[in-house]
Amino acid sequence: MNVQIKQIGRKSEECVYIECVEVTPDIENIRTYVLTIGTTLSGRVDDSFYQFNLSEVFYFEAVDEQVLAYTKDRVYELRIRLYKLESAFAEQFFVRCSKSYIINLMKLESISPALNGRFMANMKNGDHLIISRQYVQQVRLAVLGGEPYGF
Repeated sequence: MNVQIKQIGRKSEECVYIECVEVTPDIENIRTYVLTIGTTLSGRVDDSFYQFNLSEVFYFEAVDEQVLAYTKDRVYELRIRLYKLESAFAEQFFVRCSKSYIINLMKLESISPALNGRFMANMKNGDHLIISRQYVQQVRLAVLGGEPYGF
C-alpha cells in the first residue's frame, strides 16, 4: 500500500482521499478513524469548560444523572445522555458494553472472561470495565467483525 502526505496552505483545504480497488472492512476502519480525529466535544471540569477530541476519549460513563468522558489526563462532565452518544458515535469505534459504559475500541487493550457470562474490557489506561451479558454479542461483533472465533 502506498501512503502519501501532501502539505497544503490552509486548514480548510485539509482532506483525506482513499483510493482502493475494493472497499474492505479495513478501508472502512481507516475512514472511520479519520472521521473520529476531527470530532471535538466540550465538557466541564470543576467550573471551567474545555474542548477535547473524541479520539482522546477512552470511555463514557453514566453515573446518576451525569455523563462523564474519561481521557488520559482528565474526566469531563458532559451535557448529553449516554444513548445519544451511543447513536452519534456508533460508526466511530464506540460501542456500548453495559448500561453505564460506552468504550472506545481504539483504546481497548484486551478482553478477558469474567464471572457469569460477562467479560472484562481492559482499557489502555489501565481501567477495567465490565461487559455485561446483554452487550457481549454487540462488543464481539464490533471487535471481531462477526468472526466466529474469539470470545
